[in-house]
Amino acid sequence: MSPVADHPLRYTLANELHARPFPSLDAPCFAAYLAIKQPHDAANRDREADRAHLIALLDRFGAQHPQPGATHYFGRLGKYELKWEQHTEFVTYTIFGNGVADRPFDPAMFEVFPDGWLSDAPGARITSALIRVEVVSEIEAMKRKIDDWFVPESLAVSRVLDDSAIIAGDFRIDAAGHLRMAVFVQPDCGSRRIGRVVQRLCEIETYKAMSMLGLFRARELGPRMGDIDRELSSLMSEMTGDVPRPDATLKGLLSVSAELERLLARTSFRFGATGAYEAIVNQRVGVLREERFEGRQTFAEFMMRRFDPAMRTVKATEKRLHEMDERAIRAGNLLRTQVDVERSAQNQKLLESMDKRADLQLRLQRTVEGLSVVAISYYAVNLAAYAAYPVMAPLGVPKPLGTAILTPVVVLAVWLMLRRIRRAVE
Repeated sequence: MSPVADHPLRYTLANELHARPFPSLDAPCFAAYLAIKQPHDAANRDREADRAHLIALLDRFGAQHPQPGATHYFGRLGKYELKWEQHTEFVTYTIFGNGVADRPFDPAMFEVFPDGWLSDAPGARITSALIRVEVVSEIEAMKRKIDDWFVPESLAVSRVLDDSAIIAGDFRIDAAGHLRMAVFVQPDCGSRRIGRVVQRLCEIETYKAMSMLGLFRARELGPRMGDIDRELSSLMSEMTGDVPRPDATLKGLLSVSAELERLLARTSFRFGATGAYEAIVNQRVGVLREERFEGRQTFAEFMMRRFDPAMRTVKATEKRLHEMDERAIRAGNLLRTQVDVERSAQNQKLLESMDKRADLQLRLQRTVEGLSVVAISYYAVNLAAYAAYPVMAPLGVPKPLGTAILTPVVVLAVWLMLRRIRRAVE
């Protein structure tokens, strides 16, 4: 029995599920995270430029290169470990190092990314973060650190993964340009679990930042959508009564509809991506299995208060844009129907007028035919009289009497001839 042939993509599909493993970290340690995105049309960027930028960093440390066409990389970078991932719109670099600096969230942790290399990045920084991982020693000492490191009004703290760790962050950019996050783990917390927590925090920050791009796109559209809405309402108000110039109104509706379709085409990708990123943020927060820490707000509550309203604004803008487009299409169809009905009425009147003219022409034709019978008969009677005089003179029939006898016969013959010709033509 011959073996079953494998699908060409079987191994590729299976390996894709294991292509991006979580890092294994031992506390104390730190992570320096960087996400780069091109400001415009990032989804269609040159991805080889991303890989070239990664290779330039690896070459500075003599590290091994990724495979051609790779979308992820994990390897040693000097005394650190580097994790690189290429996504639809952005690329991420995460440096993992052992130990923590004496100065909390020291910007020097980020110096593993050389300034010259950063300036050559094929894009702009969408977010960056410093994550500090420590072992919980005393709760009171940890609470003092949290209060010293973060802004109280936006601080979120929670126990995660069955109380194996405590995470904290305020989602604010510090003076060095990075976000700060802290992870305090129990002494018995495994290295893979620590790696998962750190990875989830990086993903929450990245996808939150990417989602917020949709909010600013929605704000940019707001004034223009307001102008279009007023113009559309004005055009629809004109349709409620007698439309003096339906063609001009229809042209205006078509112009509004075209503008709305253009806006939809420009924003469909961003709004769609925003919805996808929002779902990832909520999913990543959910898998942390948060529990409240001494009455502090959790990450989920922070997102509910600060992040969810922004996402609802995006959804409302997208819904409003689609509704306006549908209104413009419906109004255009109604007005087009009205114009068609008016044109049909005009065509009906035109046909009636043509029927009247055709009937008048028929009557004139018959009148002309009658006059033609008289005219032809006049000349025919004279010709017949000349032909009949030699016969009528020996019979003693006078010329006037002969002409009178010939006239009805000639007129009847001419009428029959013309009638036959008309029937043949018709």
